[in-house]
Amino acid sequence: MALSCSVSLTAASGWPFPQNRNSERVKPILKEFKPNLMSTQKWSVSQKQTLAFGPTKQYPITIHNDDSDTAYAEKLQTFKHILRKEGEEPIQGLAMIDAIQRLSIDYHFQEEIDSILTRQSMLSSTIHSDNSLYEVALRFRLLRQQGYHVSAGVFDNFKDNEGRFKQKLISSDIKGLVSLYEASQLSIRGEDELDEAGDDSYQLLRSSLTHLDYNQARLVRNSLDHPHHKSLASFTAKYYFNDEPNGWISELQELAKTEFERVQSQHQHEIVEILKWWKELGLSTELRFARDQPLKWYMWSMSCLTDPSLSEQRIELTKPVSMIYIIDDIFDVYGTLDELVCFTEVISRWDIAAAEKLPHYMKICFKSLNNITNEISYKIYKEHGWNPVDSLRKAWASLCRAFLVEARWFASGNLPSGEEYLKNGIVSSGVHVVLVHIFFLLGQGISKENVELISNFPPIISSTATILRLWDDLGSAKDENQDGHDGSYVECYLRENEGSSFEDARKQVLHMISDAWKQLNQECLSPNPFSSTFSKASLNIARMVPLMYDYDDNHRLPSLEEHMKSLLHENVSQ
Repeated sequence: MALSCSVSLTAASGWPFPQNRNSERVKPILKEFKPNLMSTQKWSVSQKQTLAFGPTKQYPITIHNDDSDTAYAEKLQTFKHILRKEGEEPIQGLAMIDAIQRLSIDYHFQEEIDSILTRQSMLSSTIHSDNSLYEVALRFRLLRQQGYHVSAGVFDNFKDNEGRFKQKLISSDIKGLVSLYEASQLSIRGEDELDEAGDDSYQLLRSSLTHLDYNQARLVRNSLDHPHHKSLASFTAKYYFNDEPNGWISELQELAKTEFERVQSQHQHEIVEILKWWKELGLSTELRFARDQPLKWYMWSMSCLTDPSLSEQRIELTKPVSMIYIIDDIFDVYGTLDELVCFTEVISRWDIAAAEKLPHYMKICFKSLNNITNEISYKIYKEHGWNPVDSLRKAWASLCRAFLVEARWFASGNLPSGEEYLKNGIVSSGVHVVLVHIFFLLGQGISKENVELISNFPPIISSTATILRLWDDLGSAKDENQDGHDGSYVECYLRENEGSSFEDARKQVLHMISDAWKQLNQECLSPNPFSSTFSKASLNIARMVPLMYDYDDNHRLPSLEEHMKSLLHENVSQ
């Protein structure tokens, strides 16, 4: 049903908003629904998407019965036993964890992984001359991914007197080079030698491709194109489904294929719920100038929160993600400056009475935003005993103020410095709004101190936002092929550095993205005030960014479309 001006601006359904306090946790109950997902032969996430995608047919959604669930649970328990037993041997334990994570099913084995890596952390401080580069680099990467602050000094045994990696020692060790390159992706600020090792290993591996056999070349190419730490495991898992099918790897691959199909079915159900919600919200008919891409917006939620147990959180997160895009379009392609000033004032004060004086399209948008914020806040309060409504409203206000700053810049023609642009652009990226919602939806580590911290743009958020903003600005095509203009760090750089070429600007932006990754890596190490699930969500946003902003000459997103089709349509059993 289309949204109209009669929609209530008070708390949705008359829900009260109590002061924050501990309360009995009551599980919200999702509505029952029957999935009826449409498939398509013409999917483009960079064009308008509604419930009809073009040529359609009924998409078969897998229904798992009790027998298949029981059999699958038994297989999981069997492999957990294998992992506990085989994982006692150091190199074998590392290899098994690596395989589990690459197949994107690590959430089933977290207890076993924690136990193995606790033992491995004690080994990392002991340097043995007979340890291979493969083993040392793999242990370093897996421990850092887990939050252990492992020193890059573990690689000293492979360096010469000048601190550079011994070329003769490592140049012929393809497996070790791949492991070293993968480990270098977790470097933090100040680890220049590890960065150099990553650059050197990249060049050596790239030049080796011509004389490797097919399987080795495939392994190397996958690592160079999709280093594990900076890639979405759910997207790259398919590359490992048929890798070396023997022994425990074969059993693990069969588990991963079954899990892929189960998760695929779950995502299909979630999409049905999202499409149903989006249609009933009515913004696609009321605000025809705005983007209409619920599938693309859901991809953010699906990629950030990968654990199957977080289904409700993925559905709820898609709602504020959609509003970020809608509000962005209001500021970028439709609203006048005077209207945008009024809209921002309403959001900043969350002034329901003043909202009635806004233009119709802004009133419709604010009503939707108000109801979505209230509904999510009430669900979080019921589940976790904390009312986040003030924090969520504050995040939305910050976003709109940042949008307004950009609108004023480009309306006046007085473009900012690169530093000013990026400082504001980090806020206008929308990452803060997304991660604040994720923090409360997860309900992990909610305290007065952490709520204050999350509201004030901590480094784990600002570094993630920097990566998104700069990747966005590197895009050669206008976002969504719209007529709006919201500037670019590249433009600011070229204006401030006369005589510089686009390639010079590109190198500078890539350097800044690399530095932001180092800070994000640092923030994910222990001690960390936020949960591991929240840290992983932050990392997953950064990993998703290249897919979201890799526009081709036709203003399409081929990498994202491939990712979407793979996760929602691909049959991995064949």
